[in-house]
Amino acid sequence: MNYDKIVYRPPIESNTLLLQVTSGCSHNSCAYCNMYKNIRFQKENLSKIEKDLQEASKLHKDDSRIYLLNGDPFILTAEELKSIAVLIKRYLPKCKTIAMYASIKSIKLKTIKELKELHNLGIDDLYIGLESGNDEVLLNINKGNTSKEALEELRKLDKAGIGYYCMIMTGIAGAGKGIRNAIDTANLLNKVNCKGIFPLSLILMPGTKLNSDCLLGKFKEATELERLVELKTLIRHLNVNENTLFSSKHDSNFTQMSGKLPRDKEEFIKRLDIILENYDEITLKLEFDRNLRSL
Repeated sequence: MNYDKIVYRPPIESNTLLLQVTSGCSHNSCAYCNMYKNIRFQKENLSKIEKDLQEASKLHKDDSRIYLLNGDPFILTAEELKSIAVLIKRYLPKCKTIAMYASIKSIKLKTIKELKELHNLGIDDLYIGLESGNDEVLLNINKGNTSKEALEELRKLDKAGIGYYCMIMTGIAGAGKGIRNAIDTANLLNKVNCKGIFPLSLILMPGTKLNSDCLLGKFKEATELERLVELKTLIRHLNVNENTLFSSKHDSNFTQMSGKLPRDKEEFIKRLDIILENYDEITLKLEFDRNLRSL
């Protein structure tokens, strides 16, 4: 199996077989991200993909799940994805789920009919970097879509029966804007049927536009305290389907919680309230920095 030097995949896919079908990210322009900055986007040759699957079949023939790499494999055309799915079924006949990262843009390029066909071939569990439901934020971070477009495309997935998880980001709106961002994001998520919500917290990365804007005084970073209030606001305003997974288990987050909404909503809020009552901004930052250094 051949992979790029740097591979990203959701934490809950840590034990899933990985298959690289693209390199880099087709958008690669988000103001907060440097993950694929120096990697040129390209599609993997189908013969190379088949060779990797032949190798995988020797040790993973009974696997029921596979995860496609890299930044946004769903940007491949429906026909390209179908060809890959057919190969997966040939070499891994017990594989039922083909998961991957996706974007609003890559969903937009496909019709509901095509999405249904892909779902019938096992494509499911898309991980989507939604980040925010606030149009000002989406524009500032150069996400490439509006909240209306996000709603339209996620509803297409709902109609096609494709399951998906949404990743959102606290702190992305900047200082003083987290509560409004949380409410707008919750309002968007309340209108769709995502399987899970994964909040991350903004980390200003070197070489990104957002980091440069911060250094120039054009963007003011939200404090850790503000981000916790934002997270609490998000949870408070979420009214999602029964058994929606909610997990903040990511190194960028001060508070790592996992459970189901709406069942665990009040427990999540209670945990955040305890932190907010017992930490001021200085002690919160010291504790968070210490935790990061210990990783």
